[in-house]
Amino acid sequence: MTQQNVVLSKTKSGINRDLTVAQKPPAAPGGYIPIPRRRVLKNLEINGGQRINAWVDSMRASSPTQAKSTSSFAEEHSSWILRHPSALDMFEQIMDASRGKQIVMFLDYDGTLSPIVDDPDRAFMSDSMRKTVRKLARCFPTAIVTGRCKDKVYNFVRLAELYYAGSHGMDIQGPTRDSKYSNKDKGEPLLFQPASEFLPMIDEVYNQLVEKMKSIPGARVENNKFCASVHFRCVDEKKWSELAQEVRSVLKEYPKLRLNQGRKVLEIRPSIKWDKGKALEFLLESLGFANCNDVFPVYIGDDKTDEDAFMKLRDRGQGFGILVSKFPKDTTASYSLQEPNEVMDFLQRLVEWKQVSLRLRAHSRV
Repeated sequence: MTQQNVVLSKTKSGINRDLTVAQKPPAAPGGYIPIPRRRVLKNLEINGGQRINAWVDSMRASSPTQAKSTSSFAEEHSSWILRHPSALDMFEQIMDASRGKQIVMFLDYDGTLSPIVDDPDRAFMSDSMRKTVRKLARCFPTAIVTGRCKDKVYNFVRLAELYYAGSHGMDIQGPTRDSKYSNKDKGEPLLFQPASEFLPMIDEVYNQLVEKMKSIPGARVENNKFCASVHFRCVDEKKWSELAQEVRSVLKEYPKLRLNQGRKVLEIRPSIKWDKGKALEFLLESLGFANCNDVFPVYIGDDKTDEDAFMKLRDRGQGFGILVSKFPKDTTASYSLQEPNEVMDFLQRLVEWKQVSLRLRAHSRV
């Protein structure tokens, strides 16, 4: 990879901010997704409320709140589990598939390492989860891939030996603490920001959204550096249409930005060909596994945006994805876990499996 200039500004969090692009990705983002302004505006026209109603329907579909209390749900869930079995139940089979290969771990944050909470600023990781992830990073290269601002998620996790890919992979940094899996070059950690030119635009959008959301009780706007997030978890469903209209009124003025949806959140981000799947691919190359057949990536996430990473693993024919969900969802993930506690159990079993493998290897050499 060729190196480019890096501008560093150290923060109290121990992670660098205000970085320019530091390295080229394995496949260049390719510029903006070619969406003409006229088509963007046409797609955002309300047309008697049809477009906004479609947004609201999509908001409901991507944000299930409770299980159906019917036998049909039980049948649907049983059928779904057959297609996406528990990663805990299938642990031995998973480990058999990974033998002789380097496992690389990719973890979402919200809903995966921490519970989903009403206040996104209080999505704290438990001490037991932090200890588990620390042990995991000693056994395997480990990255946090999240829609959150990189610095914010770092302050939640507080583990300098990990890779962090914030803002859906648009803000990537390698370990700032010595790690056997870091690839520091002359003491500098890996740095990459494929959308740095959008920072002023995202700040503008964030400020406008803050003003727009003042009229909607329960709405929260979060500046995640390379994307602006509107959380509607605490908004009355009757106000979702109004919220969507306000977001639309801002987005229509920025044809180089696009709307994405997650769990009770609308996100406005740059229209470049970059997502969590691209971030996964970039990190694998940075670790030296770009064209290796002996790598086994594992990606665990709960959100719609994680599907890009699940799809990337399926396309590569390597490793697998694990969806964290109590509800049946359309997914390309191979396996499932129900909640963060199950994620922690799975990670602990991975660590124990690695430790046993190392002991057996050492014993065989005696």
